[in-house]
Amino acid sequence: MNRLVCFALLAFTPAISFAQAAPAAAPAPSASPVTDALRAGLVRYSKIMSAAADAMPADKFSFRPTPDQSTFAHLTIHIAESNNLFCSKLAGVAAPDVPKLAETDSKDKLVAAVKGSFDFCSTALAKLDDSHFNDSVTLFGNNSFSRARVILMTSSSWADHYSAQSMYLRLNGVLPPTAQPAAH
Repeated sequence: MNRLVCFALLAFTPAISFAQAAPAAAPAPSASPVTDALRAGLVRYSKIMSAAADAMPADKFSFRPTPDQSTFAHLTIHIAESNNLFCSKLAGVAAPDVPKLAETDSKDKLVAAVKGSFDFCSTALAKLDDSHFNDSVTLFGNNSFSRARVILMTSSSWADHYSAQSMYLRLNGVLPPTAQPAAH
């Protein structure tokens, strides 16, 4: 009899467990899926682009792949300045008042500028939503773009700049953050 009871309990345990578990509620659809996606990209690119800047040895910030290309320091400055510009324009807030950067600045100062620009973007874009895509945003002199287009430009900028960082790192024997072996 004990065997029969044990067998019955073992046989029906999964069914009893599933019957008691409440179904998980599906998350509500986002009211702002595009800006939510931009913020998700911001989290990812903030992490990997800051890590890429930090991964380049200090003595390689003056490296340029060819005489006509920018130095890694110039790329790093450009990332910080682009972030501050795009995120301020998207959010309709003033860009942070930061000291002018130079290619001769220390690695620590340039990496801090990139990290600071991503921190600014996180704050500036926190309340951005999808309701003002057609609003006009002025960039690059007096050129007018829709807010939707600037969102796409910002996301594209992160992808483009990270790929450039990755190339510079690889040319100096350094694996980019996203190419690192998985930790076990």
